[in-house]
Amino acid sequence: MNIEKINDLKKWMEKENIELAYISQPQSIAYFTGYESDPHERVLALFIALEKDPFLFAPALEVEAAAKSAWAYDVVGYLDTENPWKVIHQEIITRYGEPKNFALEKNALSLDRFELLASYFEQTHFKADITSVIQNMQLIKTDSEIQGLIEAGSWADIAFEIGFSTIGPGVTEQEIVAQIEYELKKKGVSKMSFDTMVLTGSRAADPHGNPGNTIIQENQFVLFDLGVVWNGYCSDATRTVAYQTPSDFQKEIYQIVLEAQLTAQDTVKPGITAGELDAVARKVIDDAGYGPYFNHRLGHGIGTSVHEYPSIVAGNDLVLEEGMCFSIEPGIYLPNQVGVRIEDCVYVTKNGSQSFTKTSKELKIIG
Repeated sequence: MNIEKINDLKKWMEKENIELAYISQPQSIAYFTGYESDPHERVLALFIALEKDPFLFAPALEVEAAAKSAWAYDVVGYLDTENPWKVIHQEIITRYGEPKNFALEKNALSLDRFELLASYFEQTHFKADITSVIQNMQLIKTDSEIQGLIEAGSWADIAFEIGFSTIGPGVTEQEIVAQIEYELKKKGVSKMSFDTMVLTGSRAADPHGNPGNTIIQENQFVLFDLGVVWNGYCSDATRTVAYQTPSDFQKEIYQIVLEAQLTAQDTVKPGITAGELDAVARKVIDDAGYGPYFNHRLGHGIGTSVHEYPSIVAGNDLVLEEGMCFSIEPGIYLPNQVGVRIEDCVYVTKNGSQSFTKTSKELKIIG
């Protein structure tokens, strides 16, 4: 449980004259409470009141687990046969009375759920959005959070080792994915931070492609994009390797992306902006003549969620500070030809940055 951050949120609530905050995103709930859950279609919620104790609201089948977690306050449950919004209304009225001003995570609350909630609080104003407040709380990581990300990163390195060793004649993309996740589960990693990506040949030119039954192709690249969740913290890294001998053209594309990634990572330090960092990597690829084929932002924040604030993108004037954590992942994607992406997530230090993953980025040729 992160009581310091709960108190920080209360300070903001007092300043903004907010009586009650409803936190609905599971990752945000875990950030404040220490309780991790994927409630699927059920309602999981954290209610933080300005002047009284908060409470966690969970499906009945999760109440025992939530009560045994790091969360030190009440856990209120509801049965599948009950209307969760009615139970929430009763709990709030009993504990706090009718709130006049209610803050919401607007980026995480669906319209239908908002309408159901609001139908029980007809005299309440729901104008305040705490999305950016939480994002800014998560922006600067503590030493313990950075340690959690380092540990998650070390598991990504192990995943790469497993994946690289699985490449061979007749093996498909999906079989490599299965082997990575099977071996990690045997080692105690229960969850990936996103769907593991393994793409071969021209299929790697799709930045968000889906692994399938395509056999790993000889003399072609294989792109791995993967990460795990470990003790609540995520990793995210990408490596592109070659199965047997790549062409000179493929090697050229790889070296351009590698230069862009290393140059950007070497540029990270407190005081530059997110937009300036994006420009550093983009210039390398632009100067090589492949600018149109680097068609996404340079990076994203990482923490208890694999995609957090900030966005490392052109036009973002956010100044980097010590303790910020984000990805650096330039790529070149030539349709029907070749795709290369290289990614590390880093944390900003006093004078530069350190990567959470250590797997070599020099071109690795397998077989």
